[in-house]
Amino acid sequence: MVMINKKIHTLLSFGYLLIAFNAYLFAETILIKNATIYDGNTNKPFQGNVLIDGEIIKKVSPNDMLGDFIIDASGKIVTPGLIATDTNIGIVEIGALSVTRDDTSEIYKIGFSIYDAYNPNSTLIPWNRSNGITSALTIPQNTSSPIGGLGSFFVLDGELNITGKKDMVMTGSVGGDSNHSRSEMYAVIDDLLSFAKSINQKDLSTDTNISELIGNSTIAEFMELHPRDVIALHRLVNNNLPLVMKAHRASDLLKLIEIKKKYNLNLIIMGAQEANLVKDAIAKNNIPLIINPINNIPGSFDELASNIKMASMLEKSDIELMFTAPRSHNFHLIRQGAGVAVANGMSYESAIRGLSSTPAKVFGLEKRGEIKPGNFADIIIWDDDPLEPSSMPEYVFINGKSIDLTTRSSRLRDRYTTNPEKPNTYRN
Repeated sequence: MVMINKKIHTLLSFGYLLIAFNAYLFAETILIKNATIYDGNTNKPFQGNVLIDGEIIKKVSPNDMLGDFIIDASGKIVTPGLIATDTNIGIVEIGALSVTRDDTSEIYKIGFSIYDAYNPNSTLIPWNRSNGITSALTIPQNTSSPIGGLGSFFVLDGELNITGKKDMVMTGSVGGDSNHSRSEMYAVIDDLLSFAKSINQKDLSTDTNISELIGNSTIAEFMELHPRDVIALHRLVNNNLPLVMKAHRASDLLKLIEIKKKYNLNLIIMGAQEANLVKDAIAKNNIPLIINPINNIPGSFDELASNIKMASMLEKSDIELMFTAPRSHNFHLIRQGAGVAVANGMSYESAIRGLSSTPAKVFGLEKRGEIKPGNFADIIIWDDDPLEPSSMPEYVFINGKSIDLTTRSSRLRDRYTTNPEKPNTYRN
């Protein structure tokens, strides 16, 4: 009996060792070595190595490390995956074709959410991903309310099991893009926020209770709000939900600052072409901006103070800056915008942060935006300077997985440039 027990013990021990050995074989780590690293945090790049273990960055160091799969990035720049903050990725395919658009609502206003419409097989995902965008905020069109529409965050891994953060930002707009008077818009905003401030959490327990609230509020009833709208408004005022307001004119920016202070809002301003005129007030109130440095010629009477050097002037005031590129589908052009900002005085390191760690910080995107141990391994290895539009990623890692950089465009290119002796319809 003792001999049998010893044999069983020996077999079990061998089995455990075999399982552990097999686990070791299949748990590959990836080492990116000899890279010039812009980690999204430090002010200067450094030469070093990055070890990826599963989804996570395990170690970043100038010292030698071991890895199962090694990529020699000598002479290459490595950055965090870029985060686009103003997109319709996953909810619009062709802007002129309404059946491909899921960015508007005819029923809801403030509480309209695009999350459930997100298509992880959208052609916009591989196109922008192959240009360095690894995650994005997808936001709806502005509704008939000056505050309205909930945006969500998505990791652009293309998986049907979506990784994201639902309804994590509200959008709005004031200024010359609207057909309504500014005075009316600001009155509506004030009335809506005042209504939201008066609501207690217990008032939201049932749709019946919320309907009574709406019936007792002149502004809510006039705007024909639904329970979903009221719940979203309450989140905005009471739960520190980020509010991204599009505005350009300096006087509008100051008015938005007043509203922020009155209702203690988590305000981010997008556009802000005249921000330099009121940069001290913006800095004092810790308001991040999403800007387009390429847009330096006035496009309206709200943008008369546009300036090609705006980004560098705002940086000197310690204002947190991010980038937008209002070009349909090509949201990766935030890289070009950041490059234009650097060409006109902004520091290179701040531009990289504006594409990575600043959006992660401003929007509370945990474990993203920086190359540091413990963060998700969203990493780009570039063939050249990432702020040059002609540069392209050689490797894109999202959550530690190396992503295929094939796009519909590259497949079409390959189809029509190979096997020229065959008719087009017979090519793969």
